Amino acid sequence: MGPATESNYDVIVVGSGATGGWAAKRLAEAGLKVAMVDCGRVQSDKNFTEHMPPFELKYRDHAPEIIRKTRPIQKDCYACMEYNYDWFANDLDEPYTTSDKMPFSWQGRMRVTGGRTNVWGRQSYRLSDLDFKAASHDGHGDDWPLSYKDLAPYYDIVEDYVGITGMSEGVYELPDGKFLPPMGMTCAETLLRNKVKEKLGRTVTLGRSANITKPINGRAACHYCGPCERGCVTHSYFNSAFTTVADALASGKCTLIPDAMVYKVLMDADHKSANGILYIDRNTHQPKEVHGRAVVLCAQALESVRILFNSASTQYPNGLGNSSGVLGHYLMDHITGGGAGGQLDGLPGKPSLNGPNRPDGIYVIRFRNAHSGPQSTKFLRGYGFQGGGGVSFNWSAPGFGAAYKKAMLDPVTYIGLGGFGECLARWENYVEINPNKVDAFGIPVLNIHMTYGENEMAMVKDMAETAGEMLEAAGARNVQTEVHPGGPGWAIHEVGIARMGSDPKRSVLNQFQQSHDVKNLFVMDGSGFTSTACQNPTLTMMALCVRSCDYLMQEMKKGNV
Repeated sequence: MGPATESNYDVIVVGSGATGGWAAKRLAEAGLKVAMVDCGRVQSDKNFTEHMPPFELKYRDHAPEIIRKTRPIQKDCYACMEYNYDWFANDLDEPYTTSDKMPFSWQGRMRVTGGRTNVWGRQSYRLSDLDFKAASHDGHGDDWPLSYKDLAPYYDIVEDYVGITGMSEGVYELPDGKFLPPMGMTCAETLLRNKVKEKLGRTVTLGRSANITKPINGRAACHYCGPCERGCVTHSYFNSAFTTVADALASGKCTLIPDAMVYKVLMDADHKSANGILYIDRNTHQPKEVHGRAVVLCAQALESVRILFNSASTQYPNGLGNSSGVLGHYLMDHITGGGAGGQLDGLPGKPSLNGPNRPDGIYVIRFRNAHSGPQSTKFLRGYGFQGGGGVSFNWSAPGFGAAYKKAMLDPVTYIGLGGFGECLARWENYVEINPNKVDAFGIPVLNIHMTYGENEMAMVKDMAETAGEMLEAAGARNVQTEVHPGGPGWAIHEVGIARMGSDPKRSVLNQFQQSHDVKNLFVMDGSGFTSTACQNPTLTMMALCVRSCDYLMQEMKKGNV
């Protein structure tokens, strides 16, 4: 008996996260019949625990070893905790492998509707032509096959809908967007902003975060409870589960197929066109098929490329759409681990245990190897800083008894910065299928080969130096710099392994994230990034997705897809 088959659709979208939600919304609201095939179970507001105190949990969120029994890698993610760990993949059921001496932490593998947008850090930054045309600027790698001008209108569309708090700065390296009112900065952050601009000419701004500060689209403004990674019953941060996915379903044109582990893309007999996908039902472990006119992969870069490799055939023996041989190569993830922290004196404020807790921080815009000005002799590209500052209790107060209690209440004003640096696209950082290992659903798993190079390591050292320099400019004392490079995967910003390009012999996708080889196959997540820039990738992923969906619909109208 063969696999069960679902009815035909116009477009099959694989994934329900940042890009899968947008693809389903854009296509379904235009009238196309869409199947959203997602590996997660249906998410619901009843699962959100942002207001639940720790004492209501069995282990008070103080037993990480319990979580690590089934999620030893997922627990490395800052957002994986007793409140929500069942949203994450079970690492024992869904393993992957790495090469010797190349550890890779594949975190944030979500198994609920909305994917990583349930727990993401929400930092939302545009890329500039310094990023899209980086190769022309410094000679390394390749330019993207599109420019900022091409994507700017789609950044506008996404920002208008998502809702992003931020401040316009007029800095070339970080184009301004369409912002909701800013959440504001603390006294410590404002002092840092002013002194760094005055003494060093660098721009410290409010983090551009997908938390709304006024009601939009039926969503209430953020109420500053803090732990967005546990959900939000007021829908005040952007989670595709209750925004784009909900819109797609409300259109009446989208069908959500949950608990579906996609194995491979199915092809017509002539092997020229995709005609559906094969998935394994997570609950029954039975194979099923869904058929449609076009297939859009939005599973997350590593997962989408895994699907393409597992879709190999006699026509495409090295993976579907891989006539170039580039598929799986040029894996990138931001380098972290350089920064500094310190204390500031003489600022007002009292510590508090019950907030308000602003779910955002500050951002230092890239200033190394900028659009104009001197170029570093130590490394190519650049980095930005995320961080923040405010008042806390004096947790290291001396003494005991009444004296200790009094000393604890003496406010300590802290300030800290941590860098996120660009990872260069390098052929030798790649993924492939491990032919000797399958997951619990019988699907061959990925083997990941990735290291950071000399360029990234030089960047981390510079991060620490310049972070310390900025804190000292603000008058901080007890400044401690840090050089502890994070390993690949720890930034949770994996991109680049089905890269876009204008030359089909040197890339997998065109500028509309369409396969060069299979015209009705698109990959609309971070897989297509030609370079990674230093900004968080999700906003750009969403803008690219909307642009590519519009192109897909045009091609369908013309009969080309």
